[in-house]
Amino acid sequence: MTAVADSKPVGIIGGTGLTSLSDLTIVGEETVSTRWGEPSSALVHGVLGQQKVIFLSRHGNPHRIPPHQVNYRANIQALYDAGVRTLVGVNAVGGIHPDMGPAHVVIPDQLIDYTWGRPSTFFEGELEHVTHIDFTWPYDREARELLVATAREAAVPFSDFGVYGATQGPRLETAAEIRRMERDGCDIVGMTGMPEAVLAAELGMRYVSLGLVVNWAAGKSDHIITMAEIEEAIEQGMSGVRLILERSMAGLGQLEVLIPPA
Repeated sequence: MTAVADSKPVGIIGGTGLTSLSDLTIVGEETVSTRWGEPSSALVHGVLGQQKVIFLSRHGNPHRIPPHQVNYRANIQALYDAGVRTLVGVNAVGGIHPDMGPAHVVIPDQLIDYTWGRPSTFFEGELEHVTHIDFTWPYDREARELLVATAREAAVPFSDFGVYGATQGPRLETAAEIRRMERDGCDIVGMTGMPEAVLAAELGMRYVSLGLVVNWAAGKSDHIITMAEIEEAIEQGMSGVRLILERSMAGLGQLEVLIPPA
């Protein structure tokens, strides 16, 4: 099977532990700029699972940009300008739900935004009219269903639900903050889920998150969180993330393009 020639490229934004894809056949690399500034990294064009893809490293390559300083608007705009209409955000997260421990994959269905001060909309400045987009369901239903089906077929241990709590960072949370988030209904916690999701929605892109739990959230274990723990979880769980990505690419690339919001 060859790459789908007439399909739109699928975008992948990689986070901690996914600054590159070993199964990606690279066909080109492009340094771009947008009206919002420069994205975190060059756009890497390639083929993954017989589908055209464009990969962007969220924190730069090498990993150098903290989550609160990522230029999310430039990242999303650059991918949109390159033709991406379906986008997978790969996120390293902490586990709050008792079933979502280290190395576990989560495909969240909801989120709560605790971030502050981040430029989080394209709709500002000298506008002709005010635009309010519906954000009831922050993740695209069809893209989620495809990832869920792929994970099941690939026998990757995962959860097909989860409320993603997006925090400011770059520090990790306190135990009290995690208890509050748990009361709010959060199942996982991360620092990059917003405003990435809403910016994609504003442009009418299909957006879905593929989360890898890399540590128990603060207060959910009897020890402090260490980088060694996080690195071990990434090593154990990233193979499942890569497998889901590779096997879902062709299907994601053939999803119908959404009509952008007016």
